[in-house]
Amino acid sequence: MHEMSIALAVIGQVEEAAERAGGVTAVRSVRLQVGELAGVVPDALSFCFELACAGTVLEGAELVTDTVPGRARCAPCAHEWSVGMPPLLSCPRCDGGGTDLLSGRELQIVGVQWEDGSTPASTPEPIPEER
Repeated sequence: MHEMSIALAVIGQVEEAAERAGGVTAVRSVRLQVGELAGVVPDALSFCFELACAGTVLEGAELVTDTVPGRARCAPCAHEWSVGMPPLLSCPRCDGGGTDLLSGRELQIVGVQWEDGSTPASTPEPIPEER
């Protein structure tokens, strides 16, 4: 289950941010963007996250996942559509080729809330791909 390796990567990045912030003793919540085409099962990720947080500064933290729908655009006719699951990657309007995937593959940390209620000022942090 690759959700465990994703959970461990998230925890590692948040622990590094907590260390840089200095004095952070606990994390209240972590918010992730997860694209519907990213191949991640949110319930499995939540389960793994809870297990992997034990004994860390994230123990008891809530994992909030925001699903990003898959969207595509047809290069020939410029039509945009929701690709759905399983993904429809050929244009429903002209059946043309040259589809550009606009969204749906995201997997990134977009927010962390420390126990004191503050949030670190940062940009979204992509989660490294498995090796």
